[in-house]
Amino acid sequence: MNPATPLTLLEACWRTLVLGVVQGLTEFLPISSTAHLKVVPVLLGWGDPGVAVTAVIQLGSILAVVAYFRSDLSQVFKGIARALRGGDWGHKDARLGVAIALGTVPIVLAGLAIKLFWPGYGASPLRSLASIGIVSIVMALLLALAERIGQRRLQLPGVKPGDGLVVGLAQALAIIPGVSRSGSTLTAALLSGWERSDAARFSFLLGIPAITLAGLVELKDALKAGATYAPLPLLVGICSAALVSWLAIAWLLEFLKTNSTWPFVVYRLLFGALLLGLVAGNPTLG
Repeated sequence: MNPATPLTLLEACWRTLVLGVVQGLTEFLPISSTAHLKVVPVLLGWGDPGVAVTAVIQLGSILAVVAYFRSDLSQVFKGIARALRGGDWGHKDARLGVAIALGTVPIVLAGLAIKLFWPGYGASPLRSLASIGIVSIVMALLLALAERIGQRRLQLPGVKPGDGLVVGLAQALAIIPGVSRSGSTLTAALLSGWERSDAARFSFLLGIPAITLAGLVELKDALKAGATYAPLPLLVGICSAALVSWLAIAWLLEFLKTNSTWPFVVYRLLFGALLLGLVAGNPTLG
């Protein structure tokens, strides 16, 4: 989706609709939304939509996760408010709020560092198909290790602030395309002994500040990117991402109650191998 290529409004809306569906399917599954938002349009001949547009479409996923976990978020805010008034920071809701706050710090600092010191990040080799393929395979192996050795004892009510920081450090790695924010946080949580469904639930909650900040920071740049990224197409992408994200969240939470993450390990290995094969057959794809 090259902004230099003139598109009709209908074409632009169709492309952002597809990107929104891809975003919704991949943001909360541990398979990397950034990678798929880069790969799918390239394979369709649209070109890389760019960091700004993908970040804005992610706002749809935020709308979905906030709506889905509105009750959990309400309890967290109430817990923080009670702690501020009475000092009860040991309450589970207050501890969860602090864990989310601490877990958000690493990715915020990493994002600021890239903005300030790596202005060409959007066109860096890290966003190449070859790099995404390699990273996808590496993260698949780490998830397999976590699935194999994780003790699955810790549940969300027992979360401590330090647990949030550990998972947050893993979340910061998601700045690298192909890592997967959901995948890295789920892997770190499983390695730390979390139950699968509780690990996914915390991953979703932890992602709310990070994805929201990324989308808001890039919104201005996206709206300046030309007719291809005009408000209406972006709105179409956000809405489709919101709907599909809601369905993906509900499905994954139910899936992990009775199933392992091995299907995602296999998918990521195949996805990475496919990308490396495509690049080997056509080096111009990068």
